[in-house]
Amino acid sequence: MSLVVLGVTGGIGAYKSVEVVRGLQRAGHEVAVVMTESATKFVGPLTFEAITQRRVVTDQYAAGANADIKHIALASQADLLLVAPATANMVGKFAHGIADDFLSALYLATTAPVLMAPAMNTKMLSHPAVQENLRVLSERGVQWVEPGEGYLACGWIGKGRLAEPDTIVEAVEQILRPSGDLIGRCVLVTAGPTEENIDPVRYLGNRSSGRMGFAIAAEAMARGARVILIAGPTTVQPPAAAELKRVRSSEEMFQSVSEHVDQADVVVMVAAVADYTPSRGEADQKISKEKNELTLHLRRTPDILGVVSKRRGSRGYPVLVGFAAETIDVVEKARVKLRTKNLDLIVANDVSKPNGGFGVETNAATIVAKDPDVPDEVVELGPKRSLARVVMTRVSQLLAKSGERPTPKRSEKV
Repeated sequence: MSLVVLGVTGGIGAYKSVEVVRGLQRAGHEVAVVMTESATKFVGPLTFEAITQRRVVTDQYAAGANADIKHIALASQADLLLVAPATANMVGKFAHGIADDFLSALYLATTAPVLMAPAMNTKMLSHPAVQENLRVLSERGVQWVEPGEGYLACGWIGKGRLAEPDTIVEAVEQILRPSGDLIGRCVLVTAGPTEENIDPVRYLGNRSSGRMGFAIAAEAMARGARVILIAGPTTVQPPAAAELKRVRSSEEMFQSVSEHVDQADVVVMVAAVADYTPSRGEADQKISKEKNELTLHLRRTPDILGVVSKRRGSRGYPVLVGFAAETIDVVEKARVKLRTKNLDLIVANDVSKPNGGFGVETNAATIVAKDPDVPDEVVELGPKRSLARVVMTRVSQLLAKSGERPTPKRSEKV
């Protein structure tokens, strides 16, 4: 039995937190509830006390509350800190280390995993300040349950409503009780685009949204894997429970992969990494618009997948999966990449086709294996999570054939 500390903050979605408690209890977890003062305006503490059979903490200055320095005691006992709903105010407090109530002090004191389910007005959610706070917390390891879309309490329609209780409970279960054919495995996934600075204003980029890489990461976690997710700049929310490492440039992605690849049983390179970057680096000042033509001198960026492949040599670890986004001769070019980079699998998709590739929720692909006796597998157009399921099934089969991973030498680097 795990102890989940549920932080309830002041939003209309607080009524759903009662069902979150029930769902966690049905899953076998013990729940302790901490409420902010504003949360008590929406749901009474007595409701939570009745169903948890535990005192609800609402005031860090209440008589007796500090007999055992309660926020420290709960912080050390908790297996997970869940905040649902998480208002913009509490997200901001967590991001900036403000500890002016029991819940924010508890966050600073705990070393348990932290899962937050944001809920707020859609304009608040998209505000640069809130987005920056979400980014900061993600980099510190906070995990998220993405808010839903629809009618909001304020009457607006858009993204920002608290995720459904079953979805929140499922995210908790992924963190506390992973199950599936990848338990004990570590999967490193790269996702999204990279951006190569030209000057302080402009950059070279591409249309990747990160959705395919995030789908791979979510599927790997659903199968019980520990997932290290290295993501370029995206507007799509990454999946909850992934160990998120944010990068921007191809060089930063290379360095991050180098730092974490020795931990991985599987590397799935989904990111659309820039092939070229300005050879002289970023200009100090914005390049003036003085000429009819501008010449940029570019150099090749690090071939991350190629270097990882060379690093592993003939050992067979980690399992390597590449993605080939092409517009012509798609499968043929994928076969060349598979061979030259010594990959185990490659996923070839035609990004010129409607509803496939960048910036959409769906994809279609052909999966090509290194083993010549394994026929190509065509995956018809469907949700990216469906393609991710097929890819990770193939990965699981490869891991089963290869046996246990040899202990890596920590001194070795890409």
